[in-house]
Amino acid sequence: ISNPWRSPSGSLPALRINQKETLSRPSDIIIHLRKQKYNADYDLSAKEGADSLAFISLMEEKLKPALIYSLWIEPKNYVDVTRRWYAEHMPFPLNFFLPGRMQSRQLEKLRLQRGNESLEAGEELEKELFRDAAECMNLLSQRLGSHKFFFGDSPSSLDAYVFGHLAPILKSKLPNGKLQQHLKSLDNLSSFCTNVLLLYFPRDGRESSSQKTSSQPEGGDFDHVPNKRRKQLLSALVALGAMLSYALLTGMVSIQHVQQEAAPRLQTIGSQEEDEGDG
Repeated sequence: ISNPWRSPSGSLPALRINQKETLSRPSDIIIHLRKQKYNADYDLSAKEGADSLAFISLMEEKLKPALIYSLWIEPKNYVDVTRRWYAEHMPFPLNFFLPGRMQSRQLEKLRLQRGNESLEAGEELEKELFRDAAECMNLLSQRLGSHKFFFGDSPSSLDAYVFGHLAPILKSKLPNGKLQQHLKSLDNLSSFCTNVLLLYFPRDGRESSSQKTSSQPEGGDFDHVPNKRRKQLLSALVALGAMLSYALLTGMVSIQHVQQEAAPRLQTIGSQEEDEGDG
């Protein structure tokens, strides 16, 4: 889903374990799934497990800051691609303010990682981040080599982590595509992302599923046709109320009581007319 208001926790992602407990942090969700015996790393040796943790830490330090900058901080990429994409896939009125809030969180995350509270977009910062990211991608490319996955013929958590970070960069049409160009120059990493897309996210599967559900509203019981107009009206009223409240709180609109002042003024005018008549 793309609507956080429909999440039990009010945020995404969310995994509802039971009627009372919901997990929203990706790390907590992964830990819970591993406790339920859903673990892609069961077949890894101790050395492979250590290598996986090492490469994930490397990506957190070297690759992730550049991805945040490229998608959320670089002005043209954010306006033309990231913000537009999220706004188009979010329901009204979330599409007006939620992308900006997400950008602020990503900027704060980047500032914490870089240890600079006043960090802003700039050519020098971009070069530094992209240099570290290119170094990280080169090491990933060397580790992958000619293999289908990083540790054999079946994917592990490292494969999921690499794909989740690189596929958006590879497939997005970014105005500033410096990071994308370097990724495309690494043929095995580019092929890795493409193969995972074909294997686990086949286009035919998406098309067939969309055709099957075309006769039904998306979202199940939440978006049945009889309720759709009511939900749209409710969303419009909520947005109108929020805008009016904001205008009142900021002083853009004020309400003045003038009825009490009108009566004495009319009496004054009336007495003046009587005086003139007497005169």
